[in-house]
Amino acid sequence: MSLTFKPRPRGGRWPVALAWLAALLLVLAAALMGGAGPAYRMEWLTLGQSFSLLHRGALLAVGAAGVAALAFLIAGLCRRGKPALASLLVIGAVVAMVAQPLQLRELARRVPPIHDITTDLADPPAFEALAEARREAPNALDYPRAFAEAQRSGYPALGPLEIARPLPEVRDAAEALARARGWSIAAVSERRLEAVATTRWFGFEDDIVIRLTPTPAGTTVDMRSASRLGRSDLGTNAARIQTFLEDLTARLSA
Repeated sequence: MSLTFKPRPRGGRWPVALAWLAALLLVLAAALMGGAGPAYRMEWLTLGQSFSLLHRGALLAVGAAGVAALAFLIAGLCRRGKPALASLLVIGAVVAMVAQPLQLRELARRVPPIHDITTDLADPPAFEALAEARREAPNALDYPRAFAEAQRSGYPALGPLEIARPLPEVRDAAEALARARGWSIAAVSERRLEAVATTRWFGFEDDIVIRLTPTPAGTTVDMRSASRLGRSDLGTNAARIQTFLEDLTARLSA
C-alpha cells in the first residue's frame, strides 16, 4: 500500500493568515467608523469621543491596508492566488472607507470656516419659531456679521432668487420641496417658512428659514441655513441653499 502526501502550499499558512488578519482589522475599522455617528446620535458618546472613535477607526483601516499589502506581496511571491485576491479586496475596501473623510478634510481647507449662510447679508432672515432652540445651541441665534466677508469671498454667486410667480404659489412650492427633502417643518406663515434639516450619520441639526417678499415682478426668495453646532459646516449650508433655490426654480418653471 502506498501513501500519497499532498505537497505543502508555498509559504505555508502565512499568506492566508495575513489576509485573514487584514480582513479582521478591516471589519473592526468599519465598526468603529460606522458606529461613531450613531453612538453620538443616541447620546452614548460625546461629540469629541465620537470623533476620536472615527479617527481610531481610520487609523485601524490604514493598518488593515498595510497588512493586506504585506499579504499580497507574500502571496504573490508564493503564487497563492486566493490570498492575493482577498488582500486586494481589503485594500480596495480601505480606499473606499477613507476616501470620504479625506475628501471632507480637503473640502475644509477650501471653504470658509463658517457655519451660517444667507442670501441677504444686509438683512439676513431671522429665526422666530426656532429662536429658542438656537439660543440653547452653541452657535449664535443672529447671523454673525464677522461671517459676511468670508461668505462673499467663498460663495460670491449666492444671492436672492427673483422669480416671476405670485407669493402664495412660491410659498406652497417651497413648503412642498422642504417636505420632500425630509426637513422637519417648524412654522409656515404667509411670508416665511422655518424648518430643521438633520444629517443622517451624526444627526447634526441645521436650521433653515425662507423669507418671501412680494415684488411688482413676482416674489423675492431669501434663505438662511445655519448649523447649531461646530465652527465650519464644510460648505453644507451654502450647498443646501444653492440646490434648494435651483430646485425651486425648476419646480415653478415646470
